[in-house]
Amino acid sequence: MAWIRQIDEDDAEGEVKRLYDALLVPESGKVDHILKIHGLHPAGLRGHLALYRAVMTGSDTLPKAERELVAYTVSRINECHY
Repeated sequence: MAWIRQIDEDDAEGEVKRLYDALLVPESGKVDHILKIHGLHPAGLRGHLALYRAVMTGSDTLPKAERELVAYTVSRINECHY
């Protein structure tokens, strides 16, 4: 597995802190690792969020629930632990 330096929630400042605060998972009070890898580049984090929202929003041809199922299946095949 690749290692990418991440900014922890407690160490976030400025724009990164504002983005993290909006992305905290209520149950854990943490930001998902897949998003934290962009903490060193806030513009990349904003772009990742925009892409994720565009891809995962349901449409007439593929509802959101089915998109989530595809994402889950691909993660399992790739042995992703999230």
